[in-house]
Amino acid sequence: MHFETMDLVISLCLMLGAILYTSVGHAGASVYIAILTLFGLSSPVIKPTALVLNICIASFTSWRFIKKGFFDLKVLMPIAIGAIPFAFLGGYINAPNHVYKAIVGVILIVSAISLLTKTSERIDSNVHQPKFLLAVASGAAIGFLAGLTGTGGGIFLSPLILFLGWSSTRKTSGIAATFILLNSIFGLAGNYTSVQNLPPQLPLFVIATMVGAVIGTTLGIKFYSASAIKKALALVLLIAGSKLLLT
Repeated sequence: MHFETMDLVISLCLMLGAILYTSVGHAGASVYIAILTLFGLSSPVIKPTALVLNICIASFTSWRFIKKGFFDLKVLMPIAIGAIPFAFLGGYINAPNHVYKAIVGVILIVSAISLLTKTSERIDSNVHQPKFLLAVASGAAIGFLAGLTGTGGGIFLSPLILFLGWSSTRKTSGIAATFILLNSIFGLAGNYTSVQNLPPQLPLFVIATMVGAVIGTTLGIKFYSASAIKKALALVLLIAGSKLLLT
């Protein structure tokens, strides 16, 4: 299969994005969307491409974090119950979302700043199981936003879990990765007709992001402390928030 030089440049950018995002348990859909938009791919192509990449990367990322014990099914279960049907619904809807982008962009940037200040000092200090109904409602809201935007929802879920004290920093990475996988599958299912718009470069993009995922998850599992994970997550949130506000 022949690829243009630009395809290789896009793939390199996708790999770098995957390294950063998978190091904190995310699959990277928001940065993939930003990169593909920057290089001029059309909107009908971008959303399904980001979701397919998310499914591939989140499958690998969740497996690695779960294998290392960085996971809590009791936290994920009620969130997933709320998220799955609404991810499907959000994926089905193609609606303008300029107001949504502005609001969520600000939320992500505020969350990022909070992770870098004294506000984050209480994280990991008072971990407790979430109340079932609150977790279901939170999952429903995040699932809908994830399906609507073609992301996995991890950029919303991780700070929520950490600031509400539902899990430790390291386990949050595994919870987010598995949540992203479920949301991406049902988000794509809700808009299954969009798969006809997948680009011929997809195999190259998948290989590039998988290489990035191997590097990123290794960083997150073997080398990152809880403090480093919070800083990396803050950077991820800043990038995602800025992308939403500027596009």
